[in-house]
Amino acid sequence: MPAFLELGPRKNLRTGRSVWSAVKHAHLRANRLEKDLKADIVIIGAGISGAFMAHALSRISDDVVVLDRREPGLGSTHASTAMLQFEIDTPLTELAEQRSFSVSRRAWLRSWRATQDLIRLVRREKIACGLGRRDTLYLAGNEMGARGLEKEARARNRAGLDCEFLPGHQLRARYGIDRTGAILSSGAAAADPVALSRGLLRIAMRRGARLYSPVDVKQVMASAHGVVIDAGTHFIQARRLVFCMGYETVKGIPARGVKITSSWAAATAPHAAYPAWLDRTLIWEASKPYLYLRTTPDGRLIAGGEDAELDSPSYRADTLARKARRLKQKTEKLLPGLDIDWSHSWAGAFGESRDGLPIIGPVPDMPNCHAVMGFGGNGTIYAMIAAQMMPTFLRGKHPVDADLFAFR
Repeated sequence: MPAFLELGPRKNLRTGRSVWSAVKHAHLRANRLEKDLKADIVIIGAGISGAFMAHALSRISDDVVVLDRREPGLGSTHASTAMLQFEIDTPLTELAEQRSFSVSRRAWLRSWRATQDLIRLVRREKIACGLGRRDTLYLAGNEMGARGLEKEARARNRAGLDCEFLPGHQLRARYGIDRTGAILSSGAAAADPVALSRGLLRIAMRRGARLYSPVDVKQVMASAHGVVIDAGTHFIQARRLVFCMGYETVKGIPARGVKITSSWAAATAPHAAYPAWLDRTLIWEASKPYLYLRTTPDGRLIAGGEDAELDSPSYRADTLARKARRLKQKTEKLLPGLDIDWSHSWAGAFGESRDGLPIIGPVPDMPNCHAVMGFGGNGTIYAMIAAQMMPTFLRGKHPVDADLFAFR
């Protein structure tokens, strides 16, 4: 018997004015869906996850179709601050308590390798997205103090991840930050997420992938013979389907322990005054809600965080000014001497999972359907991992580390 999934209505995923709205991105021409289609593989979603997926699957098939309700990259991707770090939201020591040290080690190492692979891919493909390598500074906070961070650093070193614990006096001397400790790591990066996603899609389209937008998929019927997609006025038949819908989750996909919340961010105008080392370093903290900081190639300072466990577009909009003030206060307290004036502030939906890991793999009871649910602060890295794994899944095999990210 065929199985059916109903896709939810279009969500208001972001509010305010994202910093990426100040960038003139190269136009990406999408097709209008004017007739029924047939395809080998259909990808639903043209944000960062769908873009990585299209780039990967267009290498193994010349008949890939990508669908999106919006223009490519204008959903949650446009709200992303694109801190490309291998560090998972759930500390290695905490994940080890949930799922064993062996599982925790594999997950963290896979994230580290994927981050390095992503950097190499962008450079190899010459995607102009402002990519730059960064160190990360993970600060002590209300969730984990100096002792916890020192234990975390030892666990990372034991797992094969190079990092250094900095006690409070060293942190103050090197960075002027008054916290009890921090973990310093290398191997991260930062980028423009809209430029990255459109760059990946452009390469996939040169290989023959077809992009259609706006297309509002209503329902999917899956069977052992393939998939039929109801796009309202037209139908699309495919051999395989990959859901890359970000925080517009699909009704009926059994994803326990995941939730949609809200997050806020703000950015200065270009050429802001801040310590020069920030251009080489991403900052985040072991706190709830946590603060994070990054810079851009044109000298903007971006701050984000203030997460709230509520998925409400009206709440995000109503609290935007207050959250921006709070980000200003926290940033100026962390880095004394700064006088911040935001030019952009915005908020967006944000997905979290209980263990900080994504869900990647076959959708239970939906033949020929796969899903990528890259919840957590590492969404772009998880998109890279999914793109690496999916060709093997589509060949009917289980890729390495499939058990780490399976539906649970």
